[in-house]
Amino acid sequence: MDTLEAFNSAIQRRSSSGLTLDHVIQRRAFSFCPKANVAGDNPDAGSAQDASENNPSLSAFLSTLVPTFLLALAFVTLFLILRRKFKRNYEPRTFLGSLRPQERTPALPNGLFNWFGTFSKVPDSFVLNHQSLDGFLLLRYLKVASATCLVGCFITWPVLFPVNATGHGGQKQLDLLSFGNVIDKNRYYAHVFIAWIFLGFVFYMVARESIYYVNLRQAYLLSPLYANRMSSRTVLFTSVPKDYLDEGILRRMFGKHVKNLWIANDCEEIENLVEERDKVAMKLEAAETKLIKLADTNRLKAMKKGGQSGEPLGAADEANGESGSVAAKWVPTKKRPTHRLKPIIGKKVDTINWCRSELERLIPKIDALQATLRAGNGKFIPSVFVEFYHQSEAQSAYQSLSHHHALHMSPRFIGVNPDEVIWKNLKINWASRVIRNILTTTFVILLIVFWSIPVGFVGILSNINSLIRLAGWLSWLHKIPDVIFGVVQGLLPAILLAVLMALLPIILRLMAKLGGAPSLSAVELRTQNSYFGFQVVQVFLITTLTSAASASVTSILCTPGDAPNLLATNLPKASNFYISYFVLQGLTISSGALLGIAGLVLFKLLGSFLDTTPRKMYKRWSTLSTLGWGTVFPIYTNLTVIAITYSIIAPLVLGFATIGLYLVYLAYRYNLLFVFDSNIDTKGLIYPRALQQTTTGAYLAIVCLIGLFGIKAAPGPIVLMVVFLIFVILFHISLNAALDPLLKFLPKSLEAEEESLLALEDGASAPHSMDKGNGIATTKINSADSSPAKDLGPAPHKKPNFITKFLRPDLYTDYHTLRRLVPRGFADISYDPVVERDAYYHPSISSQTPLLWIPRDEAGVSRQECRHSGRVIPMTDEGAGFDEKGKLVWDQESARPPIWQEKIYY
Repeated sequence: MDTLEAFNSAIQRRSSSGLTLDHVIQRRAFSFCPKANVAGDNPDAGSAQDASENNPSLSAFLSTLVPTFLLALAFVTLFLILRRKFKRNYEPRTFLGSLRPQERTPALPNGLFNWFGTFSKVPDSFVLNHQSLDGFLLLRYLKVASATCLVGCFITWPVLFPVNATGHGGQKQLDLLSFGNVIDKNRYYAHVFIAWIFLGFVFYMVARESIYYVNLRQAYLLSPLYANRMSSRTVLFTSVPKDYLDEGILRRMFGKHVKNLWIANDCEEIENLVEERDKVAMKLEAAETKLIKLADTNRLKAMKKGGQSGEPLGAADEANGESGSVAAKWVPTKKRPTHRLKPIIGKKVDTINWCRSELERLIPKIDALQATLRAGNGKFIPSVFVEFYHQSEAQSAYQSLSHHHALHMSPRFIGVNPDEVIWKNLKINWASRVIRNILTTTFVILLIVFWSIPVGFVGILSNINSLIRLAGWLSWLHKIPDVIFGVVQGLLPAILLAVLMALLPIILRLMAKLGGAPSLSAVELRTQNSYFGFQVVQVFLITTLTSAASASVTSILCTPGDAPNLLATNLPKASNFYISYFVLQGLTISSGALLGIAGLVLFKLLGSFLDTTPRKMYKRWSTLSTLGWGTVFPIYTNLTVIAITYSIIAPLVLGFATIGLYLVYLAYRYNLLFVFDSNIDTKGLIYPRALQQTTTGAYLAIVCLIGLFGIKAAPGPIVLMVVFLIFVILFHISLNAALDPLLKFLPKSLEAEEESLLALEDGASAPHSMDKGNGIATTKINSADSSPAKDLGPAPHKKPNFITKFLRPDLYTDYHTLRRLVPRGFADISYDPVVERDAYYHPSISSQTPLLWIPRDEAGVSRQECRHSGRVIPMTDEGAGFDEKGKLVWDQESARPPIWQEKIYY
């Protein structure tokens, strides 16, 4: 009865009238009960039999598959056509000037189909070498998940399909192949031993991939490309006591190994000033562009009427002319750009003159404040960045206990990119951090509880036949065509669920930031945990329970004694919803990701209406789409969890999961190679978390089987599954205990080994001297060659066969092997003295006055405006202008406009 209560509680959702679903059930139930059932004469008859006789599983599946396949086919066809015409949207990584040459991907052939072969030959490791470790591991996860499901098909189908199909349970169509069709208790031993084999394989894959990640992480972080970076040698200490916010004390604490110290400042005042300065500067740039465009438009009109062409002024005329005198020839004073100081009621002022005067006030004030804060005379907040000479010394400081009081100078972070720091969270002390964590965690839990209401409704909608029997006024739904009815029951719930879940990421990222995460990568990691919890509870558990319970509740009320059997029969049927969900994800979502029609339309439309300055045009052109790792991984981790959970009770799901996940893998593979960029680097830490979360599916499968065996009163299978559960728990605990330190820290043993290997690869007879830029011997990095395998010498092992390589990850995917994948010679890791000095200052302290970029015109307006505005703020008119129709254009061929800034590898 505990199981029955759990199912009932899952469907207790309040309706708009204030009644629970149970109240409605109690009012309507007996109107559906055959009289024989009520009298107790025929307990095996009734709605349960009707459900099996009229099972719509195949119809719902086909109604989902056909429109989804046609839509996916249309998406792919459009993609094949559009990718030839819109290179900026479908292959920007092959040519975009904002990327370094070594970051670009070789272009594909421009035919409809002749690029398939070239695409298939590009290895996944190209993403690792030219984009990011996180992107490479996303592809690996999708590939491993698909392969795991494929192996699951080979393990489960040959045994469980015959066992289930001949189980004499009276099920039909797709339900014939599920656990619910088996009556003979002795047949359950087949499910037990197949579960042992497949779920044991899942845990082996988790262990194998964890070992792979550990070795890849060590090879990546110890490589000269990364070890030379400033972030690899810098440790962020948070919750630092006030007494320790002193450079002298900190240097004495960490010794002579400290290279630079940045004690974080309270920058509220200067931050507001810099924000105001940049806002005014962009306003001036927009106003200057508007003035120049208006002048050029009027000049072209005058030329068409036979007037003066407006030759450019000479340098002397530009210098001596009155401000705006050239523009005045074409633009009357009343037509110059103006704005009100306050909305509606404010004084109207000339925008250009007002902006110049404001910048004359703001820029000197900001420069003075920046100098004061650099001198260490500002108010400190409890966070410190400590840069060491060597990576090994930074690791030692990161791994050691820094303060004798609990929660002081903790948590610590290493490898934090300055561009990822959430500066306002550095103000948080240890007490506030604890409170924030409690409040945000509580909020997320409550969100899970209350989000169950709409998600539960989607689950009930997926089993609409039972809902119709429950609520007679919905009987009109039976009158609609079968195809439409199948879409409503099969496709509509999947779409509603996807839309519903799309609202969550913004809330979860906000909670992570409010919880005190000091960097964007930390936000993504926390979001990954929260979003995975939502995915499992809402997309999977609530939907499964409500679907199974709604299919059984009427019959349970008619014949309460049959409750266990009815639940055991209908729980496997809930897998039909997820077959549709896998079809939706595998076909529509993957093809939609390839097409990216929304991005293309927005790029074209928004660019036409909103890009009114050269800067805006360049920003839109050069900025690539990025992925939010914290919300991408959980979606596909949850799909894998669903497939594993249903692997034994409804093994057909594994086949659709294999195809769906592989199609998603192909879509992300294309986008990561040719379209997407990465602006947040978690150093691959999302991958081991995804692996750990994948084990949720194995645990749910075991618990589900134990519950089903309990309902069927099969003691032998129960005992065997409990023994297996204990075994995997102990295995999992042991695995985590062994791997956890390796996921956080770098081993000292490999530092010396890396030094020797680098020396041998350079042909040196002795190890290199230690460079003060890192903690290991380094080679000169040649930016012209980014081949990871250049000069690596012979492979450390003979090439193994597939089985040997698969069974011995510790040997054939060890550190020495995987370091050959790591990019070498990718970039010259060196820093300008000013960049190095300002690296971990608040951005407002290091922020420079922006260079304004306006278009050049033939009448000479832009040159005069550059001359006059340039006395206040830097301004240029190079690289942008107007075409013969007066349309604003910029030089895309050079791809390096005046405002271009080279990427700094912190």
